[in-house]
Amino acid sequence: MSDPVREARRPDATTETPVLAQLSTLDRFLPVWIVAAMALGLLLGRLVPGLDSALEAVRVGDVSLPIAVGLLLMMYPVLAKVRYSELDRVTGDRRLLLASLALNWLVGPAVMFALAWLLLPDLPEYRTGLVIVGLARCIAMVLIWNDLSCGDREAAAVLVAINSVFQILAFAALGWFYLQVLPGWLGLSTTSAEFSVWAIVLSVLVFLGIPLVAGFATRTIGERTRGRDWYESRFLPRIGPIALHGLLFTVVMLFALQGDAITSKPWDVVRIAVPLLAYFATMFGGSFLLGTRLRLGYAKTATLAFTAAGNNFELAIAVAIGTFGVTSGQALAGVVGPLVEVPVLVALVHVSLWAARRWFPGDPTVPTSPRSTAP
Repeated sequence: MSDPVREARRPDATTETPVLAQLSTLDRFLPVWIVAAMALGLLLGRLVPGLDSALEAVRVGDVSLPIAVGLLLMMYPVLAKVRYSELDRVTGDRRLLLASLALNWLVGPAVMFALAWLLLPDLPEYRTGLVIVGLARCIAMVLIWNDLSCGDREAAAVLVAINSVFQILAFAALGWFYLQVLPGWLGLSTTSAEFSVWAIVLSVLVFLGIPLVAGFATRTIGERTRGRDWYESRFLPRIGPIALHGLLFTVVMLFALQGDAITSKPWDVVRIAVPLLAYFATMFGGSFLLGTRLRLGYAKTATLAFTAAGNNFELAIAVAIGTFGVTSGQALAGVVGPLVEVPVLVALVHVSLWAARRWFPGDPTVPTSPRSTAP
């Protein structure tokens, strides 16, 4: 049976058109739409009285309902694209799984802890907020970045699921270690914090569980009733744009909700953004290089890099607000996370696609055609 997705990614010596040039308008100008969505959200938050209270009025756990809806719309199409019958191909790759676990749960939190203390030694609330961001490993937006970079969808689904399990089991323990134990060992000031395990469980169940079940059911029913060719060549292109529309809607809602906090303290935002920029560059670059050294191939290397660099901002914000309060410095640090992460990781998608053709010659997973979200 022919495979339109794999065929689109097969190297073709006769095709030299850059991948980025072949993207749809929606995909190619995504950085522009992201910036516009952020600006619109900030503008709405400043100009519409009571909008933040209205958005917060209905919540899913500790997350505003509009943001929850946007995240679900964003994740469903991507998870509907995953070939669940091929997951054993990923679970058997010990190099990928062990590298991802080490990067996400050993290296990532340690790097954020070091950068927070190095660059924010005089701002304990923001420093604590960044440590929390470093502990919240990504289970949502990373699927968008991975898909746009033509990473391995099945590998991304497995790594996100593993991160979700570890998030439930390890988040509170790592928070205790990085906020109390390790600073005490180093002679630094400690922070007392109690995290809601229920908030973490609910975040995983809602933002991964619901779209994962929906995506699996959609593919299973679609392939059984109409066949894989129809499902991948006809159905998936129709639902694909929903993911980026959901992303843009989420960005608008997020910044409308937190616009006042961001615009009222511009210098503080800059101070918080500096260690975040260093973190994303370090984690993505280091993970990408590790993937090349392990000879994982381009698709898995891109997936490894994005899953290591991304963070679960909705969980970090919810935990910071629930633990320290909505007006706290810790909450502001959580809010600045996506302000920096979204445009930076969009830029890293372009970096990843650029590196694919130059660092992986002859690799069959290097894209020659883009994965457009448009029909």
